[in-house]
Amino acid sequence: MKNFLTRVATGLVFGIVLIGSMWLGKNYFGLLFLIVTMLSVKEFCTLIAKHKKTTFSKWWAILGGGYLFAAFFAVYHLGFEHKLAVFAPYIALVVYVFIQQVFSIKGSKLDNFAYFTLSQVYAALPFAMLNMLSTAGAAEGETYNMLLPLCIFIFIWCNDTGAFCVGCTMGRHKMFERVSPKKTWEGFAGGAIVAIAAGVVLSYISDIMNVWQWTGMAAIVVATATLGDLIESCMKREMQIKDSGNILPGHGGMLDRFDSTILATPSVIAYLSLIGLI
Repeated sequence: MKNFLTRVATGLVFGIVLIGSMWLGKNYFGLLFLIVTMLSVKEFCTLIAKHKKTTFSKWWAILGGGYLFAAFFAVYHLGFEHKLAVFAPYIALVVYVFIQQVFSIKGSKLDNFAYFTLSQVYAALPFAMLNMLSTAGAAEGETYNMLLPLCIFIFIWCNDTGAFCVGCTMGRHKMFERVSPKKTWEGFAGGAIVAIAAGVVLSYISDIMNVWQWTGMAAIVVATATLGDLIESCMKREMQIKDSGNILPGHGGMLDRFDSTILATPSVIAYLSLIGLI
């Protein structure tokens, strides 16, 4: 019971901070997700160093992830037109890390190359891409609109709530018991219904998309968020750990909290590009 109350309290504070930062504007949004990006990369590198004995410096990876987010923010929100100049320091950092590994005598070169790259692609890039999403539907002369990034989280929360309620009461058929024993197909269906219903409601609140486009976005978030959760579950099972960290009481680490977002964000961006919204 104590753990449940801790989880609920942490979830409420987390939700308030996330929604509040988005509502306050692009600078607060950027600061929050810059911190989230760097903490996520730190968690990933710490876990990989323990499990795979990688020897590249996690601080270079953290700096790289933070700069990648900042570069996307500068391009999409601050109007930096010379993209090559903005991303050149990041490219230089990545090249430096790779050259450093070539001359290092410690650890496996293949593991160091692969997991440093994964720290950027898996733990940093999806958060950086939120900057792209936060420009969609912005008013004329503005570069920021909180609606679509916030709606990704709304759909994820609706999906999680529906899946939990239906799975606990009606769940019978396991989805992937070997990876995530508690997930059921009934829970997945329940989460999808609640998230899609939220999409219908949003179509009446905002005319940025029609009802079919909103529900399409909800369906994509449900599918990719579930897959993102399963992917992190696979990694944690192989590492034989319960949580990726302990920064969020009752919820674990940043990767535990944002695992659903990692695939959902680029997938939604692809979908919105397809329908011509971004």
